[in-house]
Amino acid sequence: MRKLVKLILLCLIAYPIISIVSSCSEEEDCSMNARPMMQCYLYKIDGETERVVNDTLDSLTITAFGTDSIILNNQKRVHGLSLPLRYTADSTVLVFHYSKDVKIKKDTIVIRQKNTPYFLSMDCGYQMKQSITGRSYSRHLLDSIYIQTAEVSIYGTENLKLFYRN
Repeated sequence: MRKLVKLILLCLIAYPIISIVSSCSEEEDCSMNARPMMQCYLYKIDGETERVVNDTLDSLTITAFGTDSIILNNQKRVHGLSLPLRYTADSTVLVFHYSKDVKIKKDTIVIRQKNTPYFLSMDCGYQMKQSITGRSYSRHLLDSIYIQTAEVSIYGTENLKLFYRN
């Protein structure tokens, strides 16, 4: 009986110490706080029915203007895009190259955004909230851009509707 009482007391004393030590050694999972990406989908207006329908580009390469960064490299049958926005500036300039054929033009899209840093935790540090405040674009193959949702997130919410000419 004495051994049983000693064992119970030992467990009662050791449990809080073990839980404190183990909680300090656990690392916070920062993977759920991935970088937010701007989600864009391609559309066109059907000339006969005047309805909005999904569009697909045969080939697309996207580069960041003024850098050697290739965001999308010769992707085939493109309907949706997941694009990063710059953290270090209040605008992101993307160049859409539609084909390797020099006769096909390219479009340049300027996305203006508000970057708001916020503290997440000691382990994960700072993250950035981004919100689209405006856009401008060339109109070679691109007809118009509609901002569906301004807040850029990690959840795949559609931010931009890109309308192409028929």
